Amino acid sequence: MKKLLEGSQAIAQIINRCKPGVVSAYPITPQTHIVEDLAKLKADGEAEYEFVRTESEFAAASVVLGASAAGTRTYTATTSQGLLLMLEVLYNIAGLELPVVMTCANRAVGAPINIWNDQQDAMTVRDTGWIMLFAKNIQEAVDLHLVAYKVAEGINQSVMVNMDGFYLTHTMEEVNIPEQTNVDRFLPKFKPVDFLDVKNPKTFGYLATQKEYQEIRLQLHEKVKNSRSLIIKTMKDFKNSFGRTLEPVSTYKTAGAKTVYVCMGSIYGTAKIAVDELRKSGKPVGLVAINMFRPFPDKEILAVLSKMKKVIVINRAVSLGAEGILTTEIKKALYGKCKVKIADEIVGLGGRNVSVEDIKNLLV
Repeated sequence: MKKLLEGSQAIAQIINRCKPGVVSAYPITPQTHIVEDLAKLKADGEAEYEFVRTESEFAAASVVLGASAAGTRTYTATTSQGLLLMLEVLYNIAGLELPVVMTCANRAVGAPINIWNDQQDAMTVRDTGWIMLFAKNIQEAVDLHLVAYKVAEGINQSVMVNMDGFYLTHTMEEVNIPEQTNVDRFLPKFKPVDFLDVKNPKTFGYLATQKEYQEIRLQLHEKVKNSRSLIIKTMKDFKNSFGRTLEPVSTYKTAGAKTVYVCMGSIYGTAKIAVDELRKSGKPVGLVAINMFRPFPDKEILAVLSKMKKVIVINRAVSLGAEGILTTEIKKALYGKCKVKIADEIVGLGGRNVSVEDIKNLLV
């Protein structure tokens, strides 16, 4: 049954159905409603997790690190400067190979301060070792959290689900929140593989010497790269269980297209309308959305974009002094494998509105 829910409400409900043992977070716009709703579920007796209030995002990340290392399913959420305050701990969570799941309500970073949406926060932490998924709408954000937990616990690695702040966190949409029995069937009870136990002492995060450190980091690099097969399998399992399609890369009207837009997140909906209007006017254009940013879906991207004459990359984050970050990733995927013109377009920073006409005008 579908319910009309705010995006943040929907995320809180699906997280509760995933049955974490510990939830810890610090409120920051536009993530706040997620953790407020989780706190209310706990206060109303509708949740069994321990909700740990902390004095900062750094502390919240530290709590879920410790709880995960102690052998419980965990959850946190943040955004923007809060995500950056977590940065040191995010590296440690990934390096310790802990299956923590986090929601990032994507928002601009300062200075100047800005509370509205772009994707610069997530792009800043793309090298931490977290698997990174991006949602195009609220339903997809809900569904990706189930995938995130199953992937995280399948290989013991942290997963971040990104959803655009305000556009997805604060808008209302008809959402299907799976029944608890169906969630339990898809996501079994958490059974930690490696955790702290006073009866069987272990060391986590020990000092690595020059002889060891590089090998350890490269092993993590390969683990994140190779996680793509499990992510794809889990997405297929999700469709078989719930009937909704999740993919590393989504395509729209790419058949017969000569030019294709590439984007991430909620701007996909606006871009679809632009493509429809351009198609009606006789322009053979298509659209591709990146839903799995780490590991990057090089094979899927190459399969679609190698057939095009031009690729217009719609970036909502920029590597200052270089180019749009998604553009760099697309170039890497295509380098030496095909000849296609790539346009680097940076739009919507700090929540600036991007209209259908704006996207159509990128075609010239």
